[in-house]
Amino acid sequence: MNNSVRETDLYDPVKRFLQNQGYTVKGEVGAVDVVACRGDETPVLVELKTAFSLSLFHQAIERLALSDLIYIAVPHKSGKAFSKSLKRNTALCRRLGIGLLTVRLKDGFVYPHADPGPYQPRCSNVKKQRLLKEFAKRVGDPNSGGATRQGLITAYRQDALRCLSYLAENGATKAANVAEATGVETAQRIMADNHYGWFERVKTGIYAITPDGAVATQDFKHEITELTKRLKG
Repeated sequence: MNNSVRETDLYDPVKRFLQNQGYTVKGEVGAVDVVACRGDETPVLVELKTAFSLSLFHQAIERLALSDLIYIAVPHKSGKAFSKSLKRNTALCRRLGIGLLTVRLKDGFVYPHADPGPYQPRCSNVKKQRLLKEFAKRVGDPNSGGATRQGLITAYRQDALRCLSYLAENGATKAANVAEATGVETAQRIMADNHYGWFERVKTGIYAITPDGAVATQDFKHEITELTKRLKG
């Protein structure tokens, strides 16, 4: 999508989309980009923007004072970044009770992704239990709220650090012995998966640390020390 795209480029495709459903459509009525009426029904209002933005959602929410049928419309783009953004913004639209359209500008095709209406978010027990399990397994509070995801000390990383620290001190060891000594029941799986590149299998069931693992013992020296203190305490 080039930078020359204008909101007005979305108007004709959205207008045709609504006309095909029997609406009479007019642009720039009052403060509203698109107004569509069909008999005595509640009017459909559409706000046009060249991209998702907070101001777009602010406008849509303001329009709820005029009608219950509010849509936002943005250009449809290709690529993973837009796909991810579209998924999140579709969920947001449903939560807010507004509709979402995207317009493929090369041929004017309009994709409806969400319709206006009440949205009742449901708690996912699976996700909630995963969250609580991570909370319970994590030793101490090693991260500051708001930190970036990269490099966070998760319960899994803490378990891997416990295995790493033990191998650094004791050399190549049977996975069963590492699990028993560290209390990490999943030690063998962690070392076999080698998610961080810290471990290597030297014989069947026996693991040692890699050069990257040796570096990690220094990079995470503070975390290992704090982890050891908390576990002993």
